[in-house]
This record gives sequence, C-alpha cells and structure tokens, in this order.
Amino acid sequence: MASSDTIQVSSLPLPPVQYINLYTDENVRRNRAPRPPPPIHDNYLMFGNTFNADDTIIRPLEAQGIKRLYPQHFDRKRELKKLNHSLLVNFLDLIDLLVLCPDSPRRAEKVEDLSLLFIHIHHLLNEFRPHQARETLRVMMELQKRQRIETALRFQKHLEKVQEILQNALQSLPDTSDLDSKFSVNTEGMEIDNDMSAEQQAVDPCSPSDRIMCKVIDDMLLSNGLY
Repeated sequence: MASSDTIQVSSLPLPPVQYINLYTDENVRRNRAPRPPPPIHDNYLMFGNTFNADDTIIRPLEAQGIKRLYPQHFDRKRELKKLNHSLLVNFLDLIDLLVLCPDSPRRAEKVEDLSLLFIHIHHLLNEFRPHQARETLRVMMELQKRQRIETALRFQKHLEKVQEILQNALQSLPDTSDLDSKFSVNTEGMEIDNDMSAEQQAVDPCSPSDRIMCKVIDDMLLSNGLY
C-alpha cells in the first residue's frame, strides 16, 4: 500500500464534533456553551456493574454478593498468608483432579474456590490503597519540603556572600577628610587650568568631583576582583 493511502488511527476515540463545536471562543465568552452534566446522586452503571454514589471507595464483599471467608475483625497479614496457603492447596488439588479424573464435577468446584480466593486476596490488597495513597502523598510532601529547604539554604549562602562583598566595599571607602583634601587639590588645579579654551572644556564635561568618585569606585571594584 502506498504511503499516501495510509490511514492514521487514534488510540482514543475522537470527541463528538456536534458537541465540541458548541464550545467555541465566542460561545464561551458570551456564556452560551453548554453546562457540564450535574453530578450523579443515585445509582449508575459502569462496566456492566451497578454502583451507588454514596458507596465507599472500597465496597465490602457483602455489597458485591460475595461470601466472606474471614471474620469482620482480623489481621490482614495473617489472613493474606492463610489465603495464599489455601490458594496453593486448592491449586494442587485441581492438578490432582485433572490428572486422575479429568471429568470429575469437582473440577468446576475447585475453579470456583480458586476464583473466590483470588477475589478475597484482591479485596484485601485494595483495602491498603488509601494507606498507600497517604504514604505516597507524605513522601511527595517530604521531598518538596527538602527541596525548599535546600533552595532556602542556597539563597541564604548567596545573601551572606553579597552582604560580605557590600561590607568590604563600605569598609574600603576613603574617609571624607581624604575626599575633601583631594577635592581641594583638584580645585586648585582647576584654578590653574582656568586658562583652558572653551573648546577643550566642552570636550570633557565631567566635573573633577565626579572623576574622584569614579576613581574611588574603580579602585574598590578592582580590589574586590569584580572587574
């Protein structure tokens, strides 16, 4: 078959076009899009089984029409071990029946017994799902907590480093008396250079005090290795 004739099939069915066309941007903006279906408060059908909205997440065996093989109050680990042992014994009995008497009616009984044991084991394991969900959530929250603590510690280290650089920069600033002396010296130099032409002064409009401050800042940056 040619590549042009190849039909791509999606693994999931496409939504109904007559439904998704109602959710245009214009309909949503004008509040004309259909409302979502209301929640179900009564019985509903799913996978061929009838469920009630008020049922617990894990339905008891009696609600499913299954005979309970263990008491109401029990130790789950102990019962799982007993069920596993019973499963092995019944499986060996079924093997013996298939070898010695394949046409025996007890073969169907053993298959039903095995099915009932598997249902009980599956039910006991499902009862651990809420505990598993809580433990998974706890592990996720602990991981998020550890990541946030590590991020805060890294931020604190960077903050302390910046504070140290600023403190060193402030300590390396000269005293105001030194600035005054330098400014006075430059002022005298300005009086000497007053004879400069107006064109030369226009070429370098920076004032002597700005030059002094720029030189001080450059010296600080060089001493701290920031250049």
